[in-house]
Amino acid sequence: MDNNLNNSSEFPPFILTGIPGLQTSQHWVFLLLGTLYIVSIVGNALILFIIKEKQSLHQPMYYFLSLLSVNDLGVSFSTLPSVLATFCFHLQKISFDSCMAQMFFIHLFSVMESGILLIMSFDRCVAICNPLRYATVLTDAHVACMGMSVTIRSFCMVFPLPFLLKRLPFCKANVLSHAYCLHPDLIRLPCGDITINYIFGLFIVISTFGLDSALILLSYVLILHSVLAIASWKERLKTLNTCVSHMSAVLIFYVPMVGVSMVARYGRHAPQYVHTLMSLIYLFVPPVLNPVIYSIQSKEIRWKLCKILLGTKF
Repeated sequence: MDNNLNNSSEFPPFILTGIPGLQTSQHWVFLLLGTLYIVSIVGNALILFIIKEKQSLHQPMYYFLSLLSVNDLGVSFSTLPSVLATFCFHLQKISFDSCMAQMFFIHLFSVMESGILLIMSFDRCVAICNPLRYATVLTDAHVACMGMSVTIRSFCMVFPLPFLLKRLPFCKANVLSHAYCLHPDLIRLPCGDITINYIFGLFIVISTFGLDSALILLSYVLILHSVLAIASWKERLKTLNTCVSHMSAVLIFYVPMVGVSMVARYGRHAPQYVHTLMSLIYLFVPPVLNPVIYSIQSKEIRWKLCKILLGTKF
């Protein structure tokens, strides 16, 4: 009878959890996370507004930055409803379909961010290694095609995940480790064989994050080779300075991801708050820091941002 129930259209809800050991301080936790949400949403929205309004920023590099900002907003809005419900209103139940939808969007935007960082590295590679062909290689049409390719690839990769989970029976206590739904957390719960889910999840990681990071590394090898061919040290540093923002964005995205993977693989006996903390860093740090990094590094964005914050009329 239980088996029939689990395989029927009525899937059991999931129970979201906050940070272990801080159950009595949930409001303070949300105050911290809420501040990060505000910084992320306002910062990325300002980046989009500045790029839209300033004609001189209508260039491939800033088009890709716009795509990154839209993606970071997507990450923030994907986790916001359940984090708000868990930490602020103490509503810990989430329906099966809502959980599947949230998982889909979180992983969709994660895979997209990896792809966006890859095409941004291609932009820097062409600009430094072959500057004379930059305008002909990165036309508006090519930029649009690259953005669409990243979006379509991400959608095709992540789309099967909810359906692969939905075919499995759930007969355990459906308690999740976080205040949001993640695929590695969800595949621990079914009673059936999760081999296909595990293999497909591994395929996604290797064919997106693994391949993208290898190609980003290759682009920087080519960039470094071109920079070392420049005779002047001053010009070398000036050229490398154009890559600082992108290198920072790559590091703040991939380092927490590697940390989450290492903790999941080798830290199974570590306290639960370690897993939760690493997951929070992975999902919250890039959307918060990306607009800050690009605002500091780009003189035009910084100048326009100062104008907005100081209330000066244009």
